[in-house]
Amino acid sequence: MTNDDEASRDFRALLHSLRVWDGVHLPALDPQTAPTTPLPLFRAWLHEAAEAGQPEPHTMSLATADADGRPSVRTVMLHDADDEGWHFGTHATSRKGRDLAARPDAALGFYWQALGRQVRVEGQVSSGTPEAAAADLHARSTGALAAALTGRMSEVLSSRAELQAASQAAWSRAQSEPTALAPTWTLYVLAATEVEFFQGDERRQHVRLRYRREGDSWVRELLWP
Repeated sequence: MTNDDEASRDFRALLHSLRVWDGVHLPALDPQTAPTTPLPLFRAWLHEAAEAGQPEPHTMSLATADADGRPSVRTVMLHDADDEGWHFGTHATSRKGRDLAARPDAALGFYWQALGRQVRVEGQVSSGTPEAAAADLHARSTGALAAALTGRMSEVLSSRAELQAASQAAWSRAQSEPTALAPTWTLYVLAATEVEFFQGDERRQHVRLRYRREGDSWVRELLWP
């Protein structure tokens, strides 16, 4: 057996040894008592995830596709969820910003291991005004402003030294000029057309409750797990 074969065997053994929701008491989801629209349930679930000790419950996977249909996914932070949709920010010049300019459809994924819950959101994304982006950025931390001022997201980096110099300059500016503007920083909102809530079950009798928009209303339906 080669070293590569042994490494592959050990890796598969590791995967097979891992358990899901081990020792976690999972809550229940009663579809009959679920609200008629997805937003109240989403907000309640995020609150409950935070209260259950789920680290960074506001982080989410954002999936986009470029003009040629090539998919891409990354983790970003949720900035708000309201009647307009699910809000997040990034540079318009980043890969995800360019993807959204070419194809404004996107999907979000939340996973809260502490409660065995997932939420999947699909819809069309639009960009907000520069004023909204500035207000959102300035309501966040100095580090967030410094990162936005550093810019050049998704570009090729020549060296760590170049990043360190640009980051230090951005931090100094963010501290001395807390209302500084980052021209390409953009606030986006995903207007959902479909939202699915997944409640895990130890016996794999998972509950999948999907909200699907039809016109101005939502249709609720259960899906096979």
